[in-house]
This record gives sequence, structure tokens and C-alpha cells, in this order.
Amino acid sequence: MILTYKYRLKDGHAKVRLHSWAWAINQVWNYCVETQRKVQLMRQQGASCSWPSNFDLSRLTTGTSKDLMVNSKSIVEACTQFTRSRDRSKKCPRFRASSGSKRALGWIPFPQDGYRVRGNSVVYLKHHFRFFGTNCRPIPSVVKDGCFVEDAQGKWWVCFHVEVGTLSAGTGEVGIDLGLKTLATTSAGEKIENPNAFRQLEAKLATAQRAGNRKLTKAIYRKISNIRKDHLHKTSAKLADANRLIVVGNVNAASLAKTRMAKSVLDAGWSMFRNMLAYKARRHQATFLEVDEKFTTQTCSTCGSIPESRPKGIAGLGIREWVCSDCGANHDRDVNAAKNILRLGQGVLPRVDESQLS
Repeated sequence: MILTYKYRLKDGHAKVRLHSWAWAINQVWNYCVETQRKVQLMRQQGASCSWPSNFDLSRLTTGTSKDLMVNSKSIVEACTQFTRSRDRSKKCPRFRASSGSKRALGWIPFPQDGYRVRGNSVVYLKHHFRFFGTNCRPIPSVVKDGCFVEDAQGKWWVCFHVEVGTLSAGTGEVGIDLGLKTLATTSAGEKIENPNAFRQLEAKLATAQRAGNRKLTKAIYRKISNIRKDHLHKTSAKLADANRLIVVGNVNAASLAKTRMAKSVLDAGWSMFRNMLAYKARRHQATFLEVDEKFTTQTCSTCGSIPESRPKGIAGLGIREWVCSDCGANHDRDVNAAKNILRLGQGVLPRVDESQLS
């Protein structure tokens, strides 16, 4: 399994050099985009030609490293990433702007043998770049490759793609119902608080935006993102470590982000939370499932019926507790939904196991 270890660069004076290399990588990327579009135009005109492969693009860019003053292996890595992005999305990626208000953030890939790490610094093209964080998170000995990346505030980071081993799985099973007032409710009855990072700093952000202070605005957005990610990482790690089965409802965050609840939905970070749960479950050798959460709120988790006393439609959104008219069970709305989500996941498991064995 591949994880990304990310460290903040210390050297402020290195920005000029990194920006020049990022500009060079953008030229390579844009050349790949232009080549791809030419091939697509030829195919539309009836020519029988295939999409350019990673090998084709690498061969076409051979010899440009001296002119662009960047490592030749970084150029090959840029071509490789272009073909990956193109094949994954089934369409040609966009151009990367090198200047102007819509300038693409800097990105400089390097292969496993294109750099060296010495203590708390990385050597690339005979230049040393010091970085923070090795005391808290040492760099493992096995590193696949890496890259330099720039964030929205203009700060540079070095990322190492590290191959890690699996961890032992937990013994529990949990269903998770995602929400807004609380980030999630588990089938065990635990309610995970939502930090509401955006709401915390919304007033300060509005003040900075009205004043036209772009630097402060970006800093506040960065802080909001850090608060959200920190909370989601800690929560997902705790759940993945304790459970061998994690089942989450497939609530459509993209659709809800187009409604009046958009600000709260985006602040909660449901999609990010599910992605974190998915890859952390894989590392812990646990099973992660997304199930259809339709009727999980209205179904009684005790007797399995859909009683007449259930909360119904928009009018029932304010009902947080209800009693099943069929069996008399008393339910917390969110805990009941989480229990039903877990039951659905447990019902899917036998079919998944049989398909894997066949």
C-alpha cells in the first residue's frame, strides 16, 4: 500500500528555483495536452491512430531537459502522470497555466533515483532543500518516488510516496450514519461531533474578503482545511483501528452541495471522510462498504418493519426520537439509521465473499 508523507520546505530563497522548474514541467504537460488534442482531431477526421502512450510522449520530449534545465527523469514522470490522468478520466486533461490569475500551482515530480535524502534535507539536481517534520514523522527507508508541490499560499512541500505494510484488523463492526449537526453517528450509539471549521472562522473570513486581503483570506482557508483534515484523520483512524467491518451510507454529497445546505455539507467533508475510512480500512485489512441508505431512518432496527409512527419526509426532519408502533422500541433517529446501515452491510458480506472465492 502506498501512502504520501508530506513535509514543509524551510528554504524561502529556493522558491525562485522551484518556480522555474515548475514552469518547465508545465511546458512538458502542455506539450502532452497539445499532442493529445492533435491525435483526437486526426481521429475525428478519419485517421486510424491510437492515443499517445507514455512511451510515445517520453520519446517526443527526449532531449528537452537541457533546454528546460530540469531533470530528464522528471520530464518522463510528467508524461507518465499525464497518461494516468487521461486514462483515468477518459478525456484529455486541461492545460496548466504558467502565469496570470489562474496560474496552476507548482508541481515537480521526481523518480526514486532522481533525488537523495540527507537528514532533514532532500537533494535534487545538486540543490539542497531543508524541510520540517522529520522529528515527528521519520522518513521510512523504502520510498517509491516523490514530488515538490506548492499550496495556495505559495508555500512549498516535498512529498514522498512510501510503501507501507498492513496493520492488524480490529474485532468490531460499525455502521455510520453521516450528518450535519454531528459529523456521524455510529451503530454503537456514539455521536461524533462536527468541528464546523468553516463556521468557526466565517466572520474572520468575511472581514478579510471585504478588505480585499487575499493573503489573509488564503491563510484562513488553509486553517479551515487543516482543522477539518485533522479531525477527520483522527476520527477515521480510530474507527479503522477498532473495527473489521465499516459500513457507511451512500449519501450523495455532490447533490446536497447544490441545495441550501451546501455550506454545511461542504464544511462537514463527507466525501473526504469516506475516502479516509476506505484507505485506512484497507491498511488495517478491514472491510469498507457503502450501502444504499434509503429508508434506513424510517425502518425499525429492532423488528425490521416500516411502522406508521416513523418520521416521514421533510416534515419529519425535526423528529429526532420516535417509538415503533409495531414493537414499541424507542429509537434515536440517527442511531437507528446507523444500526440499519450496519445490518445492510452485514447482509452484503456473504455475497462478496462468494464472488471473491469464485
